[in-house]
Amino acid sequence: MAKRIGVIGIVLNDPHNVADKVNSIISEYSQLIIGRMGIPKHEENVGLISLLIEGNTDDVGALTGKLGNIPGVIVKSALTSRQSSAKYK
Repeated sequence: MAKRIGVIGIVLNDPHNVADKVNSIISEYSQLIIGRMGIPKHEENVGLISLLIEGNTDDVGALTGKLGNIPGVIVKSALTSRQSSAKYK
């Protein structure tokens, strides 16, 4: 299955209660992640994470599905139609 390049946006409501679960799942899928940026918004009790990813649609769907099943976590993803030239393992 071909790899595609994309981005995942994650919003954590009340990050103190969900950050450990989110980070654990992200670590499980570290092979997909090209880059990560996290921004805390302490005044609003919200955390924002963006992931730049490269992977097949099944793996990306599994990652976003697990994250989206955590209460208080909102996940959106966008994959480009461009297929990566990297070989999938």
